Amino acid sequence: MRQGWRYGLVLVTVGVALSALGNERAISAQADDAGAAGRVRAHMEFLADDLLEGREAGTRGYDVAAKYVASVLQTYDFEPAGSSDTFFQPVPLLESRLTQSELSIAPKSGASVTLDLPTDAVVVPDHLRATSEVTAPLVYAGFGVTAPEQNYDDYADLNVRGKVVLLLTNAPKQLPSEPRAHYASLQQKVKNATERGAVGVLLTALPSDQKRFPWDRVVQIAGEPQMAWIDAQGKPANQYPELRGRALLGPTGATKLFAHSPTPLDEVHAAGESGKPRGFELPVTVTIRTRTAHEKTTSPNVVGVLKGSDPELATSYVVLTAHLDHTGVGPAVKGDTIYNGAYDNAAGCAILLEVARTIAQAPERPRRSVLITFVTAEEKGLLGSDYFARNPTVPQEAIVANVNLDMPILQWPLAEVVAFGAENSSLGAVVQQAVKAGGLTLAPDPLPEENLFVRSDQYSLVKQGVPAVYLMPGFTSKDPQKDGGEILGRFLATHYHQPSDDLSLPIDLEAVAAFTQANYLIAIAIANDTTAPTWKPGNFFGEQFGRP
Repeated sequence: MRQGWRYGLVLVTVGVALSALGNERAISAQADDAGAAGRVRAHMEFLADDLLEGREAGTRGYDVAAKYVASVLQTYDFEPAGSSDTFFQPVPLLESRLTQSELSIAPKSGASVTLDLPTDAVVVPDHLRATSEVTAPLVYAGFGVTAPEQNYDDYADLNVRGKVVLLLTNAPKQLPSEPRAHYASLQQKVKNATERGAVGVLLTALPSDQKRFPWDRVVQIAGEPQMAWIDAQGKPANQYPELRGRALLGPTGATKLFAHSPTPLDEVHAAGESGKPRGFELPVTVTIRTRTAHEKTTSPNVVGVLKGSDPELATSYVVLTAHLDHTGVGPAVKGDTIYNGAYDNAAGCAILLEVARTIAQAPERPRRSVLITFVTAEEKGLLGSDYFARNPTVPQEAIVANVNLDMPILQWPLAEVVAFGAENSSLGAVVQQAVKAGGLTLAPDPLPEENLFVRSDQYSLVKQGVPAVYLMPGFTSKDPQKDGGEILGRFLATHYHQPSDDLSLPIDLEAVAAFTQANYLIAIAIANDTTAPTWKPGNFFGEQFGRP
């Protein structure tokens, strides 16, 4: 039970924190690095405190976090840019929770086998129906990717109409990094399968992907209630009525399934790892059954605006984003049930607040308007940013660029910054100059296999035609004893989406200051540029999503 005295204590803490922030108004926007890092750390200490219970979208803890960041923006003279002259844009959400599920396979010869859940597989809730069932033949379709510009199509010579398709996660390794990221997204795979007439989807991972994301982590995440945002017609967005069943197969589930396949699982894995899978029909019928309980809720994006100083450019907006939510309260790990999300993404939110302060208190306002946006339900599938991108609180065509922050791990002396997506548009040159001005180097994507460009909130705006970058500390460290790549790897293996992502983790305050300054310089450079960012000619994302 959530006790009232705890809620009261949170509000008192907010009041004390905001009083301290208000006293900073006399401080120059060009404060010393220690001051900036200290303010970032202070914001993190509040947002990642146990009192906020992990800031899960739709919970009291998230709402307190939203009130906190809105109040901080108000102290910096940002104006409300949400709904109804407030800082809040309510996002209507549907939470879907499985109450019963079943996945079975029936070979043409032999008895039907019911898979063990969740040991062998995890069934996905149905956002559209309380009960659903599909029984259909199974077709393996590789990665489920159709990329005509890359002369690649997993569905070539396959008929999947009225069938369940079995797909590999990720995308062929030979595709360029960012198109690969686009085609690897689950939403794109499901859309492609449905357009080709599939009535169900099974997903399974290659051994290389299983190493990066083990099955027990998949079970933990996939077993949680799922969310979708609700459109103006009251329907869950981005859903396909034709698709009547979805599930994820673990290693043991894939082994049981391919025991009935004409092609051994090892051969399927080898071909997938090489980027050259070959689809085929399996002599198996698959049945997926679900019962789903639905509950409606809301969770707000927080949006504030600082109007630009140039009469002509002020009607255009540079949107700076960070997701405010984390995963809330979950299974106990070493006795701790609160998934605080100190780095994911209290750190990004804290830096965004400091960037907002610096922009607002600079001697001159930027020429374009700056929209500071803290989005909800990122952890539920980029829902808050997708809702904002499709229903912006300013004219959609007036949004010229997006800079996003998500989970900056700041535990080593910073020498470089990564800007995912910089090479796609004219933002690349602006970002490079700004990073150099901050004494850092712009580094290329160090983790192309992780498809990070489609896994955070900037991608929601990209899909609406907005050039965007997602900023992350680069791996090169000024201290040869600290390898940024190794440190990030340990974080992902040990703390990512775990209760241990909390305030006990180390933080390098000099790195905080350097990364915050780089973010500020990038934002202000875009906002002061008289030329709006444009996609590079022939760029994949510009071709896919660019505005006419």
